Amino acid sequence: MANLKEIRNRISSVGSTMQITSAMKMVSTAKLKRAQDKIVQMRPYAVKLKEILTNLSATLDLSENPFSEDREGGKTLIIGISSDRGLCGGFNNAISKSVNQTISNDFNGSADVHVLGLGKKIRDAYRRSNRSFTNDFLKEREDIYADLSFENISEIANELMTLYSSGEFNKIFVVYNRFVNAATQVVETEQFLPIQSPESSEDATIGDYIFEPSKEEIIEDLIPKTLKIQLFKAVLDSNAAEHGARMTAMDKATDNATELQKELKLSYNKARQAAITNEILEIVGGAEALNA
Repeated sequence: MANLKEIRNRISSVGSTMQITSAMKMVSTAKLKRAQDKIVQMRPYAVKLKEILTNLSATLDLSENPFSEDREGGKTLIIGISSDRGLCGGFNNAISKSVNQTISNDFNGSADVHVLGLGKKIRDAYRRSNRSFTNDFLKEREDIYADLSFENISEIANELMTLYSSGEFNKIFVVYNRFVNAATQVVETEQFLPIQSPESSEDATIGDYIFEPSKEEIIEDLIPKTLKIQLFKAVLDSNAAEHGARMTAMDKATDNATELQKELKLSYNKARQAAITNEILEIVGGAEALNA
């Protein structure tokens, strides 16, 4: 009977877990809808603004646009955008893996590559690793998703632009999960600074721009704003991808818990029937012994 009690406890435990995962799935589904709406509305604007900035940068010299200066050597900063919470499948591991691959493949594991994390999970991962995780250059920010606003992300973008323009870093990359749909997230590695020129003449639509009110004012306003928008888009993408990954993971966890509960109930019924059969055999055997 102890075996039956153990199975009953496991059935109860699996049932409680199933309720939790089901509730988390519903919460993530509700959050995903809002996060998806934000990134779907933001993405076309961000893409077009980046296209304008890329084409415009190709017409400027370094005195007009210092953010396009391609400097060799020096230190590189890789910004990994993760979530603050777990239980979202391989969402956070994919970011850490991509950052490590970038460091290994593109920079030969150089010590001049620094990692900055936006999100608790990647910060925790790199604090436990051999590679030095640095927040010496930027102010530590906790819970960026608790108040995910353009103003807060703009502060980070401003500090990144200052670090680049001062020569502290010669290259800055952003690694994040791009939201495709609830079941699919694609890890993207994008160069934040310096601003890249069009890869080919076919990709560029360079012409004689007419600047109004003035070229200097537009460049002074457009470049920082575009960089802020690009970082904000990456964070919004990551936020939507996180909720999609968690919804999918909790859906699979609920299905697995349901299957496990069925198997445990089947095992319980078999064990219970075997115990009843043994009791009947004992009773019959005892009755036959008395009759003998």
